[in-house]
Amino acid sequence: MERWQNRVAVVTGASSGIGAACMKYLANNGMVVVGLARRKELMDALRDQVEPEARARVHAIRCDLRDDQQIIAAFKEIESKYGPVAVLVNNAGTVRVMNLVNENNSQDVNDVINTNVLGVVNCTREAFRSMKANGGDGHVFMINSISGHIVPRIPNHSLNIYAPTKFAVTAMTEVYRQEFLNQNTKVKVTSISPGAVDTEIVPQEMKVALENPPFLQPEDIADALLYSLQTPPHVQIHEMIVKPIGELL
Repeated sequence: MERWQNRVAVVTGASSGIGAACMKYLANNGMVVVGLARRKELMDALRDQVEPEARARVHAIRCDLRDDQQIIAAFKEIESKYGPVAVLVNNAGTVRVMNLVNENNSQDVNDVINTNVLGVVNCTREAFRSMKANGGDGHVFMINSISGHIVPRIPNHSLNIYAPTKFAVTAMTEVYRQEFLNQNTKVKVTSISPGAVDTEIVPQEMKVALENPPFLQPEDIADALLYSLQTPPHVQIHEMIVKPIGELL
């Protein structure tokens, strides 16, 4: 992690789950970490969960990832207060219990697309602008899902628009790899696709429908992220699929 010491990492959806775990891991390993989420108070509380010497490196900005103007303002604040962005962890995501054929589901569908796809696009645009202007290196992470590669069947439930948004993230990972190369930078992009992770994003009724399957923990994904981040400059892990032992998908 020597090359990343005291450089700035931005983690979206950092108020709980995988995002919170990534914030703690990155801060404990020497990075200045800024969390973006709507629940700022939960991100602020993460300072008490890192090593004492890392607490001054943990910061939080309230930001709704569905709002492009809030994203633009947040990245401007980050650069002015903490410096250029070196690492972006696109972790924010949401899922809704619904069917695509339901009536009156437009708000739910739009919220999932705006968070899982457009939020990633807008944050990556702002982070890459900063990376390119400050040396042309960096690392963008996509916290994807096994649902971005297959559509798991859950008895009596639908993954509705969630799975298509994660398929989009899989395609976007390759698009960004090509665009970063075409822009003559050395910015890396890595998609990490977990199987089931025990976080609040998984509705309780889905856990029941799956008969309490084996789960990964958020820290498992943060550990995978750190592994990818520590690869040599000429090595890019493009896609990493992480499953719990015993998963049937």
